[in-house]
Amino acid sequence: MLKALGSGMLGACALTLIHETARRFIDDAPRMDVVGMRAIEKTMRAADFEPPVPLHEAALVGEIVSNSLYYSLVGVGSRDDAIRNGALLGLAAGLGAVYLPEPLGLGRQPTEDSPQTQLMTVAWYLIGGLAAGAAYRALASDEE
Repeated sequence: MLKALGSGMLGACALTLIHETARRFIDDAPRMDVVGMRAIEKTMRAADFEPPVPLHEAALVGEIVSNSLYYSLVGVGSRDDAIRNGALLGLAAGLGAVYLPEPLGLGRQPTEDSPQTQLMTVAWYLIGGLAAGAAYRALASDEE
């Protein structure tokens, strides 16, 4: 289980590193950090609490924790399934990140109208899933 959690964390950190680097250099970069900040703010206000300050850093921590747990599912099944699992998890997360924020009441990404933004979103979550799957495959023994 620790190997799966560690692999999930590696995938989540890879995804966050890509997002945070790209948002500084690419105009149409996905802004899941903005969606994360909205989610934290909406949840905290609904519970009658003030959102944390700085909100951006809280959103990054939330993304890493939640994505780590999600990507740790690469460990379901055999070691040989890990990369396939990572690809499926990443693809599902990327599509969810593109299509679910607005129906969940979190608004749209600032640059969502751009097809490039949607493609980058799916690709980067896919990379995170593949990184988690590759890490799990490397860490897990054949007996697991």
